[in-house]
Amino acid sequence: MGIHARGGQARFIAAGLLVAALVAVPARSGMAGEEAGWIDLTGGGGLGAWRKPWGAWLEAGDARPRPGNGRLLEPIAGKGTIVNGRDGRTSNLLSVEEFGDVEVRLEFLIPEGSNSGIKLEGLYEIQIVDSRSKGEKNLSGRECGGIYPRAELLPRYRYLDDGHPPKRNAARAAGEWQSLEVVFRAPRFDGLGKKTAGARMEKVVLNGVAIHESLDLGTPTGHAWHLPEVRRGPLLLQADHGPVAFRNVRVRKLE
Repeated sequence: MGIHARGGQARFIAAGLLVAALVAVPARSGMAGEEAGWIDLTGGGGLGAWRKPWGAWLEAGDARPRPGNGRLLEPIAGKGTIVNGRDGRTSNLLSVEEFGDVEVRLEFLIPEGSNSGIKLEGLYEIQIVDSRSKGEKNLSGRECGGIYPRAELLPRYRYLDDGHPPKRNAARAAGEWQSLEVVFRAPRFDGLGKKTAGARMEKVVLNGVAIHESLDLGTPTGHAWHLPEVRRGPLLLQADHGPVAFRNVRVRKLE
């Protein structure tokens, strides 16, 4: 409609049409769309997403190996990071909410020589341990990212198998933040409660490296291997084996 206008008037009309066109374009969904469905368990809200008792767990802004003692962690003031106490040994954390099929993304940090893990449904453990120096030879489920072996507690703790080793040793050095992504499928049961399909790790990615894919788990791990399996259970963060910090712990239900 402005095709016959001249000079400044034409430029004014053209500018107006451009502004109108920009306003008419829908805004990109960005993070809001990408974050849909995710539940943040450590997003600066204290420990409210986790069941009491919390033991010595505390909230911090960050953590680092303690100066003068690199086998402990030093919490740094702030929010968004949770640390299993100043001594690095306390009760495990279990999420208030329970999950079946779920995607989990988190970051963790351990100091030299430390040991932790996460357990899906509180039963199926992905090992977190200082194993960067292990190299690639003779990996077992006890390395970082491995699916922990079955074990017996009594009369002495002993392993019944080697678990499921990671395809690669993708661990970073102690004292560095590391990322873990998991897609987990819960076991299936019929109407009478009989198990029809076992739990499954669809994918486990450690520091950007796929270390497990389409992995069937016959039983729970560790000394929980003989316990009844369930449709849903809590996410467990292990805290009784050594210092560990977690941040950006997020879950998304896949059911």
